[in-house]
Amino acid sequence: MDSRPNLSVTGFMGVGKSSVGAAVADRLGHPFVDMDAEIESRAGKSIADIFAQDGEGAFRDLEAAICFEVSSRGGLVVATGGGTLVDPENRHRMLQSGTVVCLTCEPEALACRLDGTEDRPLLASAKDPRTTIMELLESRREAYADLPWHVDTTSRSIADVVEDVVRLASVRTLSVRHGDGTYPIQIGPGLLAHLGDGVRAAGLAARSRIVIVSNPIVDSLYGAAVAAAIRDAGYEIGSCIIPDGERFKTLETVRDIYGSLLQQGLDRGDALIGLGGGVTGDIAGFAAATFLRGIRFIQVPTTLLSMVDASVGGKTGVNLPDGKNLVGAFKRPDLVLIDPHVLGTLPDEELRSGVAEVIKHGVLGDPTLFAEFEERPLNRASWGTDAAVDRIVRALGVKIAVVEQDPLETGRRAVLNLGHTVGHALETLSGYALRHGEAVSIGLVAAARLGHKLGLATPSLAETIERILRRNGLPTVCPAHRVEEIEAAMGCDKKRTAGALRWVLPRAVGDVTVTDKVPSELVREVLGEMGARRR
Repeated sequence: MDSRPNLSVTGFMGVGKSSVGAAVADRLGHPFVDMDAEIESRAGKSIADIFAQDGEGAFRDLEAAICFEVSSRGGLVVATGGGTLVDPENRHRMLQSGTVVCLTCEPEALACRLDGTEDRPLLASAKDPRTTIMELLESRREAYADLPWHVDTTSRSIADVVEDVVRLASVRTLSVRHGDGTYPIQIGPGLLAHLGDGVRAAGLAARSRIVIVSNPIVDSLYGAAVAAAIRDAGYEIGSCIIPDGERFKTLETVRDIYGSLLQQGLDRGDALIGLGGGVTGDIAGFAAATFLRGIRFIQVPTTLLSMVDASVGGKTGVNLPDGKNLVGAFKRPDLVLIDPHVLGTLPDEELRSGVAEVIKHGVLGDPTLFAEFEERPLNRASWGTDAAVDRIVRALGVKIAVVEQDPLETGRRAVLNLGHTVGHALETLSGYALRHGEAVSIGLVAAARLGHKLGLATPSLAETIERILRRNGLPTVCPAHRVEEIEAAMGCDKKRTAGALRWVLPRAVGDVTVTDKVPSELVREVLGEMGARRR
């Protein structure tokens, strides 16, 4: 059996399933199965004759049998019949076997394409084919809407449609389990254009209002494209633009969002989209968790840092003057959609900040991912490629494994704070001029050195972590704050337990421990060695 997932192309009669499916199979080098042709071959007669002589039930039985067979194999491109996936069992089988793309077409264009055809049994006896087409489309509307990806073929060439389908074939889907069910993370280049499909598949009711929360920079780059994708899927669109930057991650900004949502008339059935980096996602998520006691929420991260960290796990929050994320709530998203193409507009320093988080995840649970950043350091050109998708997927795999064990941060999830005890303090002291990833990089070095001094790890571990961070352009030296200032800022950390700071310390790559038994004198010693000012 081929281990590769299938790609199924479905949709109403006349949308081009067979032509597109054959072209996609040729492009990907995969075997092609045209289900209608397969049914005719097995039955030894045309589909029209099967309907006329044996009835529609016999035809549907053959469809179901072939669905079972192809879904048990792999590496196929399958063109289904127009009604094949209307059956819930068939639909489930094909979705479980891989990606399913539904081709669509405007009804008037369909009527023109199908005008005069004699090989469509469901239209053959119709007195008014156009009316029958509309009735069939309506009867299948919910089944088609249940499919995750849709590509419009109206007035488009086969070559253009094939490009869209091939792009969707590379989408990676991860699932995050929690106490009430699961939510999907969809990852793929060019996926932003299909956001409406993802929202629909996540179960948001048609004609709901969706407000996009973003900042001026991201909105100017992607706001119009996101709004168009959502509007094309049948939703009403609103917008709320908030200031950019960690210093605006405050209750005042959340209050402004509430006011905007009230003006735009949102109710409990509506949703917010957080379009931006971690700051935007945290603020939008907190607003979604608390407005009307909770509305639906979709994460569309646009920075590497937010893709691999803030968008997943359901933690939201805002800062107080005393420290970072001291007010917050858990709000699981209904969907996380990640399009690596948006990283092309990210400044180098923001990209590096995200790399720090990916390296951190490698230290936590993926030694191979960690080592790759020494063998192949950050290269801007690589972050729009399949290799970038793979690194994002693997970093997310580490985080998902942790948050599924501890969804509400009562135990194991604390390991995700590796590098944060010092890092958050430095962010606060800098007035958030220091980027989160830069602060985490410095915090990683501090944690590794503390681990060595406590006898938890060899000195080579700290040296290796520092070397890989430096090779990827990340800071490893503490800013010249006074040690006492850093200690005071750490004292406001929300991760304290019974007044003691919790430290996450690496013992080896892929092995960390959580402890509150770190002497203050040792912390001061490490901070001093790293550049903090001593008395």
